[in-house]
Amino acid sequence: MADTNSSTEQVLFVHQQMYQVQLNEGPLTKLVVAIIMSLLFIWVNCLLLFTLSRKHIFRETPRYVLFSHMLCNDSIQLLFTSLLYIFSMSYSQVHRGACYLLLFVSSSTFLNAPLNLALMSLERYAAICFPLHHGNVATPTATAVGILTIWFLGGVNVVIDILYALTRDGTALGNHMFCTRERIFMAAWQADAFQGFNGFYFVIVTLIIIFTYISVMVAARSATSNKESAKKAHRTLLLHLIQLGLCLNSFLYGIIERALAMTSSSRLFMDLRYLNYLFVLILPRCLSPLIYGLRDDAVRPLFLYYVRCGSNMVKKVKPSH
Repeated sequence: MADTNSSTEQVLFVHQQMYQVQLNEGPLTKLVVAIIMSLLFIWVNCLLLFTLSRKHIFRETPRYVLFSHMLCNDSIQLLFTSLLYIFSMSYSQVHRGACYLLLFVSSSTFLNAPLNLALMSLERYAAICFPLHHGNVATPTATAVGILTIWFLGGVNVVIDILYALTRDGTALGNHMFCTRERIFMAAWQADAFQGFNGFYFVIVTLIIIFTYISVMVAARSATSNKESAKKAHRTLLLHLIQLGLCLNSFLYGIIERALAMTSSSRLFMDLRYLNYLFVLILPRCLSPLIYGLRDDAVRPLFLYYVRCGSNMVKKVKPSH
């Protein structure tokens, strides 16, 4: 255990040294680009959330409620991930209590994304395969319970780690620390539990999405009526599967970063780490509005209307089921 902790500390120290070298070598152009990219998509997500809030049907339809939750979750993830990235790049120590809050939100929203995809897939599965019972199953109450369950499952592991850290050294709560997920690991089993939780969730979500995808595909081929709705659900679930693949890439972020930390060149490490952060961690969170919102016939016209500040009239379109 001592060897494990020593190895972790050494990797973290290497990371921190390289952050400092990068800041001393030149401008933070890459950091600014990453932050601007995150803020841009946070703005798009917020505008989509505003769009969804303007229509009563969007606020009551489970499909759009779950989509709104996805947008909100991804926006929070982008914001808190950007804050952690800024702190790491600036070699800044954060108050331990504030760090625990940052890690709780960033870790929870990270796991919430695939869990929300699974719930959205199940909702589409019920709508297409059991249309007569969909209204009784996908109720606003059931949707709210599902979202609360997502947050519980997404946050349980990091809460355990934080509580364990407090029980081991509660007097250090007022101190400052480098704010990374590994810094709250006080024992080797925590790293194993972290990998186990992530792996278990992603396997379960993958099985759910594949099952619903195949079921809807079969329903689309055998349906004698409403084939268009089944085909749309089939395409939506395929996009869910693609989005899940991007989330799996995000899961590999920490592993890739530790491997990159072992490179001999600090400049090479920072360049590769930047690409890893941009394309593996940030990009998947930026695709939700493009994959789901802007292809929806009910949401897209209203969204474009608000993008243009209401300069054009938009015809009324009923949400597709």
